[in-house]
Amino acid sequence: MIGRRAGTNRVGMRRDDSILTRFVDSVFSLFRLAEFEILFVLFFVIAYVIFKDLTARPEYNRILVEKPAGYDIWPF
Repeated sequence: MIGRRAGTNRVGMRRDDSILTRFVDSVFSLFRLAEFEILFVLFFVIAYVIFKDLTARPEYNRILVEKPAGYDIWPF
């Protein structure tokens, strides 16, 4: 991106670039290629961790496990 704004052509990797520069460029190009998929998976991983943490707490677990008291139209 910076090379395009500066007017240089960075279509291919040049040999005089350092190995760190080539590595960072390849990581950014991979992220641009798979940005949606990475963010999609990251969203579900974060949601899983949050809900797993919430349901592991005793006060939330009681809500999910205990049956309501009294008469109910839908018996458990």
